[in-house]
Amino acid sequence: MTIEDWRAKIDLLDKRLLELLSERAEYVLAVGKIKSEQNMEVFDPERERLIISNILRQNKGPLDDDALRRIFESVIDECRRIESNER
Repeated sequence: MTIEDWRAKIDLLDKRLLELLSERAEYVLAVGKIKSEQNMEVFDPERERLIISNILRQNKGPLDDDALRRIFESVIDECRRIESNER
C-alpha cells in the first residue's frame, strides 16, 4: 500500500472516531438530564476512575496506558463540560 492509501484509511477512521465521540456525547447529555432531574452532581469521580480503569484493563497496545489515560481524561473532561453547559 502507498502512503496515500494509508492516509485514506486514517481519514475514514477519523470519521468513525468523530461519529463515536458524537454518539458518546449524546449519551452523556441523556445521563446529564437524568442527573439534573435527580439533583445529582455532574462530576462523579468514582465513575470516571471506573471508565479509565476499564479502558486500561482492555488495552492491548500499541498506545501505552499513559497515552490512553490522557486521551480518555480529555474525552471525559469535554463530556463533563457539555453536560455542565446543559444545566
